[in-house]
Amino acid sequence: SVQLGAGFEVIAPNMPNKINAKYAEWKIWFEKFIPHLNQEIILIGHSLGGTFLTKYLSENNLPNKILATFLVAPAYDDENYDYSMADFVLPNNFDRFLKQSRKIFIYTNHDDPAVSQSDFAKYEQSLPSAIFKKFPDRGHFNQEEIPELIADVKNL
Repeated sequence: SVQLGAGFEVIAPNMPNKINAKYAEWKIWFEKFIPHLNQEIILIGHSLGGTFLTKYLSENNLPNKILATFLVAPAYDDENYDYSMADFVLPNNFDRFLKQSRKIFIYTNHDDPAVSQSDFAKYEQSLPSAIFKKFPDRGHFNQEEIPELIADVKNL
């Protein structure tokens, strides 16, 4: 678990049906947590979780003040893959996401075996105000903790 220290409460929901994920199911599950969140929040999504947050915040308004959204190795589309992102396909417009989240951080990795560099380039084009953190050797960021992310959260 991430050690952020005093002043942070971490809620890390296990999203349903990870092997055959459905956006509608994840949306229902995510929305069950919203009434229990503090007024000011930080959102972190890894892999398809990052794609989910991008889609959700582009299509829905949260009642909370989003201090920052962290997307860690998020897929953008299914153009370079043998699988379909199905109902996780991102909308054409990210304006609502940009208006809701004070800061957006995107963590990418050069040797990510799951998400292509062209996906990261599409995020750079679609979210030019985002802060990109690029790494050479983290794979798909499957490690227990990401020290740089912890530091960025603490420095908000």
